[in-house]
Amino acid sequence: MSLLRFCEWLAATPGSIALHESRYMYLIVLTVHVMTLCLFVGTAVMVDLRLLGLTMQSVRVSEVMTRLLPWTSAGFVLTIISGTLLFYAAPLSRYENIFFRAKMVALLLAGINILAFHNTVYRRVAEWDLDPIPPRRARVMGGFALVLWALIITLGRLIPYQVYWFN
Repeated sequence: MSLLRFCEWLAATPGSIALHESRYMYLIVLTVHVMTLCLFVGTAVMVDLRLLGLTMQSVRVSEVMTRLLPWTSAGFVLTIISGTLLFYAAPLSRYENIFFRAKMVALLLAGINILAFHNTVYRRVAEWDLDPIPPRRARVMGGFALVLWALIITLGRLIPYQVYWFN
């Protein structure tokens, strides 16, 4: 089954139709998505700024991670759940949307960046934990993450406006 066929099937399910046609539920899910995105990205930005050595230089990187990662993780999980519901409400529209596709690619790159950071640089955090400015590789990964979060938010905001850009 192709992705297009899957989206067509998904759009025809009663849940998708009900969510799409609901007067309030779609807006509630959208609001939850934006609010949890604020929690997720806000805490991720604080971590990334610490990795760049631009903030909290006297605080151990491991302490910043320990305190913020639970909030970041909770925001991420809720953002993914609400984002999935938003996709479920209009799968064909999202499938055909270039901004949505670009957002998914950027989200995948952000996930790869996070995994790479935790599986490489962060494994040796004990060596540089107290450094006001972390090693170059940590700074590069933190900076790349900041760029990706800004791109993901921008692309997400452009999704409803594709009709103005492309006819």
